[in-house]
Amino acid sequence: MLTLYHHPFSPSSRFIRLILSEYGAAFEEHHVNPWERPQALLVLNAAGTVPVMVENEGPAICGAGPIMEYLDETRGYAVADRRLMPDHPDARAETRRLVEWSLGKFDQEVIGHLVRERIYKQIMPKSAGGGEPDSAALRVARANIHHHLKYFGYLVASRRWVAGDRLTFADFALAAALSCADYLGEVPWGDEEDIKSWYARVKSRPSMRPLLGEKVLGMPAAQTYADLDF
Repeated sequence: MLTLYHHPFSPSSRFIRLILSEYGAAFEEHHVNPWERPQALLVLNAAGTVPVMVENEGPAICGAGPIMEYLDETRGYAVADRRLMPDHPDARAETRRLVEWSLGKFDQEVIGHLVRERIYKQIMPKSAGGGEPDSAALRVARANIHHHLKYFGYLVASRRWVAGDRLTFADFALAAALSCADYLGEVPWGDEEDIKSWYARVKSRPSMRPLLGEKVLGMPAAQTYADLDF
């Protein structure tokens, strides 16, 4: 049995949930607020971050990248042509590069600001940094998102999927990140039709359904969030 410690609006956590579903892996979920630094999480991951995954009585696997690689090594070969890591070394490198971009650079420059200011800070006590959103941080995120969408739009306009001609981990990393911003109505879909069309394809996959059904207490999702024909 796999156990996943995650936060529902952590892009890295969402990524792992998506690929677990794509690989048909049953897992038990534990919702964690990382800012609370609960002892149960710190025992597993001294960094106090999510996602963290444990299989049976094995060691904790910490972080989206290591979990992705673990799942590919333990389950990827069993799903044949549905494997999310390409066979060719060049394609594997490109997939890893774009996973890192989506969950690293994109998160640092855009998604992390939006989620922290508009979701986390509404839940966090003031003693942990909660309170009113930082308007300066939101302005930075809203400016930066255009640059990222243009780049990803360029990729999907010249390829069938984000990393190439087949569906890979890169598609789910980007979809996980965008889904958080989409919940908040913070994605200017009208500016980039190519990335919108790509996201509609990923959004229609069964693995996305649990994410599209999630809600933040007191904060309804944007109208486009669960609409497959947005």
